[in-house]
Amino acid sequence: MKAIGLVSGAHLYSHYFLLLLPPLFPLLRETYGVGFTELGLSITVLNIVTGLLQAPAGFLVDKVGARGLLVAALIVESLAFCVVGLIPTYGVLIAMMVVAGFANAIFHPADYAILNASVGEKHMGRAFSIHTAAGFFGGFLAPATAIPLAGLFGWEMAVMACAATGIVMAIIVIAGSGALHEVASKDHRASQARAANRSGWALLLSLPVMMGLLFYVGLSTFSHALGNFSTSSLSEMTGAALETLGIILSVYLFANPIGVLAGGWVADKIKRHDLFTAACLIGIAAVCVLIASIDMSLWAIGALLAVAGLLNGVVAPSRDMLVRAMTPPGEIGKVFGFVSTGFNVAGILAPPLFGYILDHSDPTYVFWVAGVFCLATVPTVLFTGSQGRKAAAQMV
Repeated sequence: MKAIGLVSGAHLYSHYFLLLLPPLFPLLRETYGVGFTELGLSITVLNIVTGLLQAPAGFLVDKVGARGLLVAALIVESLAFCVVGLIPTYGVLIAMMVVAGFANAIFHPADYAILNASVGEKHMGRAFSIHTAAGFFGGFLAPATAIPLAGLFGWEMAVMACAATGIVMAIIVIAGSGALHEVASKDHRASQARAANRSGWALLLSLPVMMGLLFYVGLSTFSHALGNFSTSSLSEMTGAALETLGIILSVYLFANPIGVLAGGWVADKIKRHDLFTAACLIGIAAVCVLIASIDMSLWAIGALLAVAGLLNGVVAPSRDMLVRAMTPPGEIGKVFGFVSTGFNVAGILAPPLFGYILDHSDPTYVFWVAGVFCLATVPTVLFTGSQGRKAAAQMV
């Protein structure tokens, strides 16, 4: 459990950093003198760098070890965000997002390498569930801490204070590093060697896996809308105080990890993960349509976003079960590594898209477009599920 706690704590910070700045965009826009489109571009830069370097980072983790790189990633990304607060200019923001992208690319390869070597097989599912939930909880903590601190001390000091806690997490990981193993069993290494000798590109570029990639792109795109741009959108729609909107966003983000933990139990109990996931996506789309089309109180909006957050979290374990089911034995690492780049693709495309909508259109369109992406993702979910059942039938 110690290894799970340390790795999950580090994973919390990878998501914490991703959501540290977006809730403060209305304040950054005034300081930098730029629009939401330019601010969204900064998040795009981070995701481009992470997406390009995540696979090479995996090779680096295998070569030099995961523990040291994980600590380095925490420290480097913390310092990058400290500089954003220390030197509040747009050029420095973009440069530090490049640095943060380098560090962020380390987290997932290092996390999974350590978990695979440190956790017993019978506890692996729960370990991954806790790891995912910690990431969502990091997303909840970012606005919950940054927005109140910005109100008290200004956004620059708030960002520096929040970022500095990442260095504290790095010290905790160093102190507990004895529990973090990096070398799996001989049998597991032999299995990895056999998998490495296979030609995996034909599999990765096959229609089922490409649909899995689109599945992840769709899931992450509407998550960007609700997690990164709901505060700015609701600010334009209602004129409410940023502190109040921060509470509403925090409710949504807090519901995510609760949903993930519940979703792990659900995923173990059901067989049709595709139908369950599709139903959840339709539910999230309905929430988006209601917020966009009906004039309601902020607290009603908060309640609806809490429902969306729970549904978004609940689907995470079933999401992974769907991809796992269609993946041939020995190809898990390749396929999951490939489809997970869908998160980065969405991170590249979604911020400028929703930033552009806020700058040039009705802010309710943020929720309309998020709902459309939810519904558009449903066919990819159903296709992925059908491929998983075909794969299972062929193995009988």
